[in-house]
Amino acid sequence: MPQRIDSTALADGTEIAYGVVGSGPVLMYVPGWLTHLELSWALPDERDFYQMLAKNRTLVRYDKAGCGLSGTSSRAPSMELELETLHAVAAAVGADRYEMLGVSLGAPVAVAWAASHQDDVTRLVLYGGWVRGHDLTSPETRAHLLGLIAQHWGLGSDLLAEIFAPDADTATREAFREYQRAAATPERARAMLELAHRIDVSDLLGAVDVPTLVVHRERDRATPLAQAEALAAGIPSASLAVLAGRDHLPYIGDALGLATCVRGFLGLPPAQRPVESALTPRQHEVAALVTEGLTNREIAARLSVSERTAESHVERIRIRLGFRSRAQIAAWVTAGGPDRMASLRQARH
Repeated sequence: MPQRIDSTALADGTEIAYGVVGSGPVLMYVPGWLTHLELSWALPDERDFYQMLAKNRTLVRYDKAGCGLSGTSSRAPSMELELETLHAVAAAVGADRYEMLGVSLGAPVAVAWAASHQDDVTRLVLYGGWVRGHDLTSPETRAHLLGLIAQHWGLGSDLLAEIFAPDADTATREAFREYQRAAATPERARAMLELAHRIDVSDLLGAVDVPTLVVHRERDRATPLAQAEALAAGIPSASLAVLAGRDHLPYIGDALGLATCVRGFLGLPPAQRPVESALTPRQHEVAALVTEGLTNREIAARLSVSERTAESHVERIRIRLGFRSRAQIAAWVTAGGPDRMASLRQARH
């Protein structure tokens, strides 16, 4: 299931990249804190989650201004900028009516959108969201985290990986750390986190008049369950589903159970994990050398093959995994993609 990437622009000319996966009615995915369409697609667990959602649906994701493949912006992150970006993407894909899934920071953004676009949103799912960002943590903890991101983005991303994905394996957590740092500058990351803690949609909940499912993991380390309960209580047509687990990232932990819960609310059959396309032993070897940062010429010298042969191997890896760049191959290897393929093959035999 390949991801197709295109772009649109905001009124001020800022380029916004968006990705489209699957076919069928549109499911608009409103993302959380930081985004990177290419690197997120390269993380095996995250890509699996998106593909499970995209079965029988056209899943639309996007990078926010200043994040991932989108252009930089001098505008500070705000609810207004979030909604303008969402409007531009919906217009670009030609979606008049669609289902919407807001994740983490994307949940209150989706609430604000649905409150003023009743005729556009047919069903609304809110995962890991909140009503008031001020209630997420103490002022002291918030100040420490913001300061750490500004002063040492590396340590800040390490701490956030611990909070967002405590049950991720070592390879996945390391890949997520690198993904965060590649997604945005420390300044943009700090500003986005400030927005998350500043946002307040308490006055908008009563205006959401579409069927709504609020989904939350019981021990989410980033967002207290009380915030999900407040979302469900404030939206007239909302129901609450509490799942086991403590990971904030939707694709860590029981991602299959979460995807099945979302799909059930949308009237779809249960989710099934996609099967990775296998690489040959030589392709695994080449992928590891790509991860080391070697050029095609250097790979050719290391393997005693022609540069054209090395280039061909890299291109076949890219096509087989549905990637667009060498950076995605490297992220996939770092996240343990080859090891997971091996375990799947063993399980099938």
